Amino acid sequence: MKSLQKDLLKVRVFKTRDDLGKDAAELAADAINKLLETESYINMIFAAAPSQNDFFEHIVKKNIDWERINAFHMDEYVGLESDAPQGFGNFLKDKIFSKVKFKTVNYINGQAQDLEKECKRYEDLLKQFPPHIVCMGIGENTHIAFNDPHVADFEDPKLLKIVDLDKACRIQQVNDGCFATIDKVPEYALTLTIPALIRGKEIFCMVPGKTKANAIKLTLSEDIKKEYPSTILRRHNSAVLFVDQDSYSLVEL
Repeated sequence: MKSLQKDLLKVRVFKTRDDLGKDAAELAADAINKLLETESYINMIFAAAPSQNDFFEHIVKKNIDWERINAFHMDEYVGLESDAPQGFGNFLKDKIFSKVKFKTVNYINGQAQDLEKECKRYEDLLKQFPPHIVCMGIGENTHIAFNDPHVADFEDPKLLKIVDLDKACRIQQVNDGCFATIDKVPEYALTLTIPALIRGKEIFCMVPGKTKANAIKLTLSEDIKKEYPSTILRRHNSAVLFVDQDSYSLVEL
C-alpha cells in the first residue's frame, strides 16, 4: 500500500480492488466503533455503484453494532419502476441494507408524485440525523453523488435536489453494466448536494478501476472548482480516497 496526501485529502493506493475494499472496510469499521463509544447512534450515507462492491463485501463481515446506525443513500433515479434492479435503493438493499440489521434504513423515493415534496421530506431527515460517516465514490466525469459538473454547487443551499444527468454520467451507467444502452438510462435523478455530502464528519471514498483513472487524475491535479466536483474532497479535514493501481495509473504528483 502506498499513501500520500493532496491538500487535506489522504490517498491510499492498493494493488487490487479487493485490497482496496478490505482496507476501506477496516478503517470505516474502526471509525464507526470509535464513534459508537460516545454516541448512542450514528448516521451513515452510502453510495450505490459497482465501485463499492468490494467495500460492501468486507464491511458487512465486521463486528459492528449495526442496530445503532441510521442508513441513508445519496441519490436515486427519477421514474424507474420501484422494483427495477438499477434503482439505487434496490442496489443498496441487495448489497448491504438486507445483509445487516440497521436501526433505520431511509430510502429516497424516485417514484414520488411530487418530487419537490420528496426532496423536502428527505432533507428534513438529514437535518434531524446529520451524517457522521459518508461512504462514496467518484464518477467518470468527477461527479460525486449525481452532482455532475453542470449542476454542481459547492455552496448549494439545498441538501437534496432534482438534477438532469449529463451524457458522460449516463454513459458511465452503461459502462458499469447497469443499463444495456444509454437510451435506457433515466435523464433525471434526485441527489444529495455537495454541501450535504461534505457535512459528514468522516468521508471514505472508494474508487477502483481503469474507467476511473482520468477522474482520479483530475481529482488530484485540477484546481478545486465545481467543474471537477470531486476536487472538493481536498478541502475536507477527514476524508480518505482509496484507489487501486488501475484508477491511480494516470496520476503524476
